[in-house]
Amino acid sequence: MLPLDDYVPYLLNRAGARIAQAFSEEIRGLGTTLQAWRVLAALRDRDNQRVSELSDHTSIEISTLSRVLDGMQKQGLIARRRADDDGRVVTLHVTPAGRRLTDRILPVAERYERIAINGLSASETATLKRLLRRLYANMDALNGKREAAE
Repeated sequence: MLPLDDYVPYLLNRAGARIAQAFSEEIRGLGTTLQAWRVLAALRDRDNQRVSELSDHTSIEISTLSRVLDGMQKQGLIARRRADDDGRVVTLHVTPAGRRLTDRILPVAERYERIAINGLSASETATLKRLLRRLYANMDALNGKREAAE
């Protein structure tokens, strides 16, 4: 039997949960949630996303994301618009208020990353990020999307 402290899913969850809990508490003081932050950060990376794209980008289920987006729209952080090329498609955009909130949270997010990678070299940090992306992609095999990378 694999000891729990050597089980990769446990280790990932443990680290992620600890970071998420502390980060959530801190940004709650700025008037937002972790899920709303993910939306703002994803739209900062690439504005004008569809809900399905945003769901993939943020790893938030569409039903949950819809509720998050409703609340963010009421707060004036995001706007929904019909796509120019297809009126049936709705795209999401950060408003000026959303950008201001994002700018306030970015230093907090950057500090959390610095703390998380403290003691790792630049090369180790790059390797960690590459490996985490690969682990995430490998999980597509469970959904029948493609075979896991070896």
